[in-house]
Amino acid sequence: MPLPPRSAVLDDHRHQIAVAALTAALSVTVVIVRHSVVERVLGVALVAVLVAVSLIDIKTRRIPNRITGPAALAAILIGLALKPSGVPVQLVAGVAGAGFLLIFAVAYPRGLGMGDVKLAGVLGLFLGGSVAVALFAGVIAGAAGGLAVIARVGVARGRKVGIPFGPFLALGGAVALVAGPQILHWYSHTAVH
Repeated sequence: MPLPPRSAVLDDHRHQIAVAALTAALSVTVVIVRHSVVERVLGVALVAVLVAVSLIDIKTRRIPNRITGPAALAAILIGLALKPSGVPVQLVAGVAGAGFLLIFAVAYPRGLGMGDVKLAGVLGLFLGGSVAVALFAGVIAGAAGGLAVIARVGVARGRKVGIPFGPFLALGGAVALVAGPQILHWYSHTAVH
């Protein structure tokens, strides 16, 4: 079996370093901005899930159950171990997140897959009420990505281009991890009045 070209090995190595650096930076940010132990543990665990899901979805256009299933279980177990009183909120947010995207997946099955729905549920289990921020940010980022593709290749071709939604949800999850409670507080005290 021939060895891959040296440039491909270097590019792969650089890619791995970039992914590790991003994961570390997000994890450190979560530890800095989150104040309770349970939020920090849930946040760092979610960072690992979001990075893995993004890479897999970009490469395969699928979000595997072997990641979302254990991630959902981990979120519940972390909640039970560190803050049992918060588990009902986790469960409600998980059902709400999955339910929200399920509506779109049923209405437009070519646009969203069940992996995206399950990831939204996982986001709810990890983020609680901040899942609303994650979904909003993910949908806005996904729409912007779709518009960028259409602007580049035209409407007819752009509508046929499949764009994985998992990385956009992951971006929304990262926004919610870093600033979700602050955004919800701002919205409830400023935008509503």
